[in-house]
Amino acid sequence: MNQARDAYDRIRDAIVEGRIPPSERLIEQRLAAELSLSRTPIREALRRLQAEGLVESKTNRGAIVRPVSEEEIHDFYEMRCRLEAYATELAAQRATPELVELLRADAAEFEQVVESSDATTESIRLVNAANKKLHGRIVEAARHPRLAQLLGQAVDAPLVFAAFRRYDLDERRRSAQFHRMIVEAIATGEDRRAGNLMAEHILQGRDALLH
Repeated sequence: MNQARDAYDRIRDAIVEGRIPPSERLIEQRLAAELSLSRTPIREALRRLQAEGLVESKTNRGAIVRPVSEEEIHDFYEMRCRLEAYATELAAQRATPELVELLRADAAEFEQVVESSDATTESIRLVNAANKKLHGRIVEAARHPRLAQLLGQAVDAPLVFAAFRRYDLDERRRSAQFHRMIVEAIATGEDRRAGNLMAEHILQGRDALLH
């Protein structure tokens, strides 16, 4: 694997999963030693993470993991809520029968992962991956490339992972229930209902973080 890509993947995962916390300094020499890489791919990885908004450069401190304020959490989730609700409405109008069946399978997979989940990081990774798969499929079903690009920028991966970490089993089951209802609203072409359900589902994550 390309060393810069390897460094990017490993540092990004550590940030998303909270193993490198907000405001933590990202020291090239230390990261290079920990990852058994040279400083050049570390530097390239940090530049890419900064472009994505996960890392920022501070005077006299260098690169740090970007902290997120309560106001920013509100802003992120409001933006994502509106964009993804619209994508879900479009999916209800445009999804092919084949995509609907894939969405049903995704929802069932998420529920299965939830039922076997616990509080370990590996378990949360599986829940998060199944969730990302389903939401990505809905955006695919919307058939709106520009909207997909905007959503890619609007979804804050560390916040989503942090929300799942804070959920107890009942809250994860509630997410699974939302997924089933959203998918069935898409399947029956109920665009407004599907969008409203998606908005409520996303705000569940915001509330978990703020409370």
